[in-house]
Amino acid sequence: MADHPLRTQGLDDRPGLTVCATLLEKTSNQAALCRSCEVLGVDRLVLPRANESWEFRKVAASAQQWQRVEYCPPDQLEAWLVQQTGYRIVALTVQAPAHLLPDYTFAAKTVLLLGRELTGIPDHILALCDGALMIPQYGRVESLNVQTAGAIAMYEYNRQWRPT
Repeated sequence: MADHPLRTQGLDDRPGLTVCATLLEKTSNQAALCRSCEVLGVDRLVLPRANESWEFRKVAASAQQWQRVEYCPPDQLEAWLVQQTGYRIVALTVQAPAHLLPDYTFAAKTVLLLGRELTGIPDHILALCDGALMIPQYGRVESLNVQTAGAIAMYEYNRQWRPT
């Protein structure tokens, strides 16, 4: 992971969180994430493809009607990340090295990249990120569900950037 000066040059200070969930495969996780994004005021949610299934609509609970959603197939993720001029790209991971979420200061314009269920974010994609975050965990289970972890990170972003 490296700081990409051309992409991050001129970052402005207006809040703008994008959640990139292109790697998520399960409809239930995509839909729950859509619901969390809408509730937490995320600017953009990026999913791998449109999904109008009953399962998606049921779990999203109509959030997809108000949440701005864009689409990027997983095989185009590298190119999409490079195009995110003005954003700091941060991977949410369980792999070290990573900043602990409570100690991290988000840039106003952030892309939060979530990994695939079970396998996480491939190394070649992590290399394109400006940093990585971990949520401290104290139990025996190795990781949180991806949409739950995403919601925790979104909440922390809002705590730092939205007025109370």
